[in-house]
Amino acid sequence: MPILEIKNLEVRFPMRGGELIAIRDISFSIDRGERLGIVGESGAGKSVAAFAILRLIGRPGYISGGQILFEGNDLARLSPEQLRQFRGNQITMIFQDPMMTLNPVLTIGTQMIECLQTHRGMGRKQARKVAVEKLRRVAIPSPEARIDQYPHELSGGMRQRVVIAIALLTDPAIIIADEPTTALDVTIQAEIMELLLALCETHQVALILITHDLGVVSEITQRAIVMYAGRIVEEGPTRDIIERARHPYTHGLIDALPERTHPGQRLNQIPGSMPSLVDIPPGCAFHPRCEHVTDLCQTRVPGYTLLDHARVACHWVAAQEQS
Repeated sequence: MPILEIKNLEVRFPMRGGELIAIRDISFSIDRGERLGIVGESGAGKSVAAFAILRLIGRPGYISGGQILFEGNDLARLSPEQLRQFRGNQITMIFQDPMMTLNPVLTIGTQMIECLQTHRGMGRKQARKVAVEKLRRVAIPSPEARIDQYPHELSGGMRQRVVIAIALLTDPAIIIADEPTTALDVTIQAEIMELLLALCETHQVALILITHDLGVVSEITQRAIVMYAGRIVEEGPTRDIIERARHPYTHGLIDALPERTHPGQRLNQIPGSMPSLVDIPPGCAFHPRCEHVTDLCQTRVPGYTLLDHARVACHWVAAQEQS
């Protein structure tokens, strides 16, 4: 049974003259201990979907439809007091920039201890002991000394390790990682992703990894979701999506990987750009950039075609399956 189920989720932002639909009827689930990747270009709706799960959509945005079921509890319907039992406790989030999580005027220890006191009701002495152990678990050297330092005294990679340690404080069932290595250099990126993978495997923590990098997804996740203009266009086992992509957009993302070209050659790219959410094309949102576009693509939103363990929203794929 899935630990988290997203059913027909829709997110809107009121604007002058109408409403912008940022997330359009998306549904997916994740099992305990599973690693799920959500990929797509900037503006695809990946981060909005992640923020919606934790009810962190900033006003005037709001969840306009659907369910967010965590072990049967619909997080979209809970009061703020009820939501605290789950947010930051059973489900935690790692943001792109660790300084979005860390308070620059408080020591690492103060922030970790307050978290444990709030969610676990621990005394200060016990909370400090747990905090030091979590810092040690994420391979921070001399955690007894580091816990009394301020965020600015640590390197970017070290700060991200601290953020991961904070995410682990409450022994969550799910970690949502939103581009967790964007601000780090390549070597540190690899270390952080290896750390996340090891922690999830060791403690059976489910991971939702938000990224634009299909290379990272192929190494870390077991299942992948591809989003475009606020909608899921392809979902399936990561290996199948990488090796046998069906949707033309997924093909384009894979072809754009650096390893798909020879040294000295220009990188492949998908023609055009992601449409603005205030001006989504009719029919399939990807049709202005698609080499397989038909008249049907320009008028009708494609439903999902089921293929083995995958699903694809594409008229061209559906036609191929019927022929």
